[in-house]
Amino acid sequence: MTKHAAAEADEFADIRDAVAKLCAQFPGEYWRKLDREMAYPKAFVDALTEAGYLSVLIPEEYGGSGLKLSAAAAILEEIQRAGCNGGGCHAQMYTMGTVLRHGNDEQKAKWLPKIASGEVRLQAFGVTEPTSGTDTSSL
Repeated sequence: MTKHAAAEADEFADIRDAVAKLCAQFPGEYWRKLDREMAYPKAFVDALTEAGYLSVLIPEEYGGSGLKLSAAAAILEEIQRAGCNGGGCHAQMYTMGTVLRHGNDEQKAKWLPKIASGEVRLQAFGVTEPTSGTDTSSL
């Protein structure tokens, strides 16, 4: 029996358990050290990438799992529940959606497999408009 209260009704219970086990490898001291050094959690993000959790929203044809949004939400919930920082994970999982939704076939074929494998970290992008600059809330 899983430790999660609603595991019987949770189609992602196995994913949640596996993510929780992975997160246990990165205890509080790991995060406190990163905070003190103002450093990026490379080892943590690499471990999640290697396990395939950061490419769950990328279609299988591009090297991802092709799972639905609720699977990604379950992964991020477990990361946060474990006391880990999911910022870099969230960025890697969701920013690629811009390429997936708006990229042409050539761009998708070039970038999505590299993002899925972790070869490329796509964690930010710029937004600007002539009348709003970088104030995206006014778009």
